[in-house]
Amino acid sequence: MLQIDDILVSLDVVERYFLCDLSKCKGECCVEGDSGAPLEESEVDELWKVLPVIWDDLSPEARAVIEKQGVSYFDEEGDLVTSIVNGKDCVFTCYDADGVCKCAVEKAYREGKTDFYKPVSCHLYPIRVTRYPDFQAVNFHRWNVCKAAEIMGEEENLPVYKFLKEPLIRKFGAEWYAKLEECAEEWKRRDAHE
Repeated sequence: MLQIDDILVSLDVVERYFLCDLSKCKGECCVEGDSGAPLEESEVDELWKVLPVIWDDLSPEARAVIEKQGVSYFDEEGDLVTSIVNGKDCVFTCYDADGVCKCAVEKAYREGKTDFYKPVSCHLYPIRVTRYPDFQAVNFHRWNVCKAAEIMGEEENLPVYKFLKEPLIRKFGAEWYAKLEECAEEWKRRDAHE
């Protein structure tokens, strides 16, 4: 475990490799899981704001869920998450011509239609951040859906924290990320000497 300020970072974030391979996984992380993507309270308003822009990209089933329960709900563990369709797809998913699941919010952002990228937990995936009373924990979530991404990341020698540089800076700031890089390099040097 590395500690940077009041944030504990799992060594998997530094030692493991990752590079999304959508041609293999088809965006399954937006479909599979126990509940929707974790949300920060401020992001619920952002999702409501972007909704008119992305409405036509959403499936009829997703629109029905949003009309009935909104863009978010509290899951069984009491966490605020995106609403989901039939216990699977995030309501913000859309599919391209190749059947790859994409995020309608991110699509709108890339097309210059909104300044909200997407929920930070989605941007950070496969990292999950857990908040405790005195600190936050940054962990690497591993599952079979992302096996191809781990293989590709290893082939490209791209550690998880480098793959997720932009969202880590978005979440914790550039100064914090610079400290993470410094700690990671120190850890690798120490590891190489043992």
